[in-house]
Amino acid sequence: MGVSERLLHGLVIPAHPLALDESRRLDERRQAALTRYYCAAGAGGVAVGVHTTQFAIRDPAVGLLRPVLAIAMDVLRRHAADGGKPLVAVAGVCGPTAQAVAEAELAAGLGYDAGLLSLAALREASNRALLDHCRRVAGVLPLFGFYLQPAVGGRVLDYAFWREFLEIPGVVAIKVAPFDRYRTLDVARALAASGRADVALYTGNDDSIVADLLTDFPGAGAPPVRFAGGLLGQWSVWTREAVRTLEAVRACRATGGAGALELMAMGAALTDANAALFDVRHAFVGCIAGLHEVLRRQGLLQGRFCLDPAEDLSPGQMEEIDRVLAAHPSLADDAFVAEHRDRWLL
Repeated sequence: MGVSERLLHGLVIPAHPLALDESRRLDERRQAALTRYYCAAGAGGVAVGVHTTQFAIRDPAVGLLRPVLAIAMDVLRRHAADGGKPLVAVAGVCGPTAQAVAEAELAAGLGYDAGLLSLAALREASNRALLDHCRRVAGVLPLFGFYLQPAVGGRVLDYAFWREFLEIPGVVAIKVAPFDRYRTLDVARALAASGRADVALYTGNDDSIVADLLTDFPGAGAPPVRFAGGLLGQWSVWTREAVRTLEAVRACRATGGAGALELMAMGAALTDANAALFDVRHAFVGCIAGLHEVLRRQGLLQGRFCLDPAEDLSPGQMEEIDRVLAAHPSLADDAFVAEHRDRWLL
């Protein structure tokens, strides 16, 4: 099965965190262990060099983009060579056109399957300029479109943009993450109007994961469209349970909706947990540290260390994480991680 077919089938794709030691240097052992965790948990892909990996890895003084991309690809190749299911490798691509093309070339050279293209650096560009930028990058690496929420640096991308974006032959998927139902509908409507049956829709709306996966979005005269899977920061933790969630959604669809109410209730619990981990109370300031805290408690990370020493949990966020862990224990995969962690850490 090719990359497009696997994306259309529907995958759990965690947004890969960055493992640092207490000196805020790359912890290669734990970085590789995280990728092994996602493979063992049943993820269908990984996204590396994205927001959860910290955009500062691109800073020349940090210089971690290539090493981090390379470590993940090495683990993925070893996993496949050992008889494991091949995972789709998605590389984050961002910046002005010259930078984005160079990052796409780097990712393609390392063997990545697609580039998740952030347009945050082109905040004032017209649709025409944005689309020219996208075509340039698509000439190097298949595109995973990305609607990043404006609250964390994204920009509004209207229906007209997405409709024309879907005319680019190299587009294989779109991550929809505006955290806004109206803007989510814009992308779904554009996909339906395009007639592109070869493009997969992926939720990045960490606040409404299950609702997105269960919903048939109206096609305005065309067949309805559905989210095939998710590419999510939330799925960088508790990944084994995320895989089970997607499996449950598939079973619900196959049986005409059996279990939908239970899934929606679980989705509400997941949104509650996400609010704590992503630090919604403080406009997402502690979102990366919140995910790190879960992985630290599981023993996969040494600490919550971010490249910016000032980046950590917000006031009251630790208490919120404690609350949601106590309230929703079924969301966690702690026992699974504890059973296998030492092997992943080698």
